[in-house]
Amino acid sequence: MGSIITLSIIQSALELGFIYALVALALFVSFSLLNIADLSTDGCFTLGCAVCAAVTLSGHPVLALFAAMAAGICSGFITAFLQTKMGIQSILAGIIVNTGLYTINIAVMGFASNINLFSCDTLFSWAKETIGGSWYKLIVAAVVVILAGIVLALFLNTRLGLSIRATGDNPDMVRASSINTSLMITIGLCVANAMTALSGGLLAQYQKSCDINLGTGMVTIALASLIIGESILGKGSMLKRVAGVILGSCLYRFIVAIALRLNVPAECLKLVSSLIVAFAIALPYLKKQAAFMKQRRAARAENHVYLKEIVEKSGKGGEQ
Repeated sequence: MGSIITLSIIQSALELGFIYALVALALFVSFSLLNIADLSTDGCFTLGCAVCAAVTLSGHPVLALFAAMAAGICSGFITAFLQTKMGIQSILAGIIVNTGLYTINIAVMGFASNINLFSCDTLFSWAKETIGGSWYKLIVAAVVVILAGIVLALFLNTRLGLSIRATGDNPDMVRASSINTSLMITIGLCVANAMTALSGGLLAQYQKSCDINLGTGMVTIALASLIIGESILGKGSMLKRVAGVILGSCLYRFIVAIALRLNVPAECLKLVSSLIVAFAIALPYLKKQAAFMKQRRAARAENHVYLKEIVEKSGKGGEQ
């Protein structure tokens, strides 16, 4: 077991776990709070990656991350517009935006399938010069994600954030309170897609490249991280739930890293991800079923003892 879990595997899993945690947080806002299945995540992740790579090439790595977030906000606004103003269901709106983003992404990348950033400065290269050592990538990713998580938790506890959360819980009651639910959905999806695009931008600078197919399967990864985190820490304060999502993302990457270490073929990683998601989603139900079966066995044992006592008493009565 010691040869499977090494320090380098833990470090790599934490680095990618923090970066992908932003997508899980985005799904936390759209799926858990707003109760909207946003399937534009894959395309939005690639959009953030492409925009960040393009701006980084011009020599502005910090501005590149803000540009990626701005692009994500635009993607979220279009998705929300299709839902709230055009009457399109959330799943279909996400599919439409995700399909259209492919052309936009490849246009941002100069109609090339990938962009190379090895000759450019990034946040990670600056951190290497400033911090040094081998943990600088983890420090950068952790600082960015923790700050984003704290800001998100504080935002969701404001009056506007509470309105967004209430919209997902009971939109009819929110409308009765004279709150514009369409505006709340739009703001929520813009925030979610901004974090998705930021994650893509961070990954572009982390691996110093951008690929047009980089966002494929991102919904599955984010959903697995979200469910794992919520299963571990459960409900609670908003800061606790945000921390749970980040923890779930790191644990998911750790599971994937172990799978790679066990020589699972790269072609099977999507299947592994699907199995992790299925197990994570079914875990609360399986816990309830296990508790129910335990109670059922206890009840059967009590009934057996009760029947045994009745038989014994009836036997004694017959003897008398």
